[in-house]
Amino acid sequence: MLRRSVLGWWPLALLGWARAAEARLRGKLVRRQGGAPVLEAPGGRTVEVDGDGETLAVLNDPRVAGLEFDVAGRYSPSGRFLILPFTTRGAVLVHKDGRRFTVTYWCEVCAIRTYTPGKCMCCQEETELSLQEFTP
Repeated sequence: MLRRSVLGWWPLALLGWARAAEARLRGKLVRRQGGAPVLEAPGGRTVEVDGDGETLAVLNDPRVAGLEFDVAGRYSPSGRFLILPFTTRGAVLVHKDGRRFTVTYWCEVCAIRTYTPGKCMCCQEETELSLQEFTP
């Protein structure tokens, strides 16, 4: 009986440990020539950020440079901040006027919203940056 209860709880404990390692980083997005995106945290500290392809596409979009980002992830041993996968709700947010926003892209011609920059999948026109208020 004891063995069954211990074996039943260890996956939940492991999940809790993994969640505890998550952190949030907030700072102004700075673009460096040819380098990885960097968030400039309060006090002037800079932290290099990394993530999956979709997240990096957003962070490398020149239209979001200079915005204040709030990202969820983990610090790597090298000090780089690894952002949670693109599909994680609230992993990449923008702060503006005291509110939080999700970064999206909008095609005015086709009325299609996407979550990465680039051409519209329908008309092939460039999509516009469109911040959408985040509701938890």
